[in-house]
Amino acid sequence: MTTGRPGLIFQAMAPRSPQPQTSRVRGNVLEYEIVQEQAAALGRLGGALETALTSLAAFDAAEGPPVDDALSSWKGSRTQLLEAAGYALWCFIVQREACGLRDQGTIIRDYRVPAEVRNRMGLFPSGPSRSSR
Repeated sequence: MTTGRPGLIFQAMAPRSPQPQTSRVRGNVLEYEIVQEQAAALGRLGGALETALTSLAAFDAAEGPPVDDALSSWKGSRTQLLEAAGYALWCFIVQREACGLRDQGTIIRDYRVPAEVRNRMGLFPSGPSRSSR
């Protein structure tokens, strides 16, 4: 199956030079990267919520409220944990909504978020702990 021109077969099999990308292809690549970053952020924030809820549960399990002068210190520590968990919940919910996931009930149920934490959702933590976020 040769033609009169010997280089024709090899020319047809040679790789083509890269075609310029169209704006549609570039848009698809950008959209893919945005969705990938949204998913990564969602994973990080879900992990932060789990950590905050675990810390609060561990604090409650390890230490009951004292009856002496240490009560105010205990309340302060617990309040900080509640604030951190409420802030983590708020961040996670906002990121989910940015991804188009609007059902908060699923998060509350799956992560077993206590009512105290839900009540603090959206309130920014007080004090220096906020600046470290």
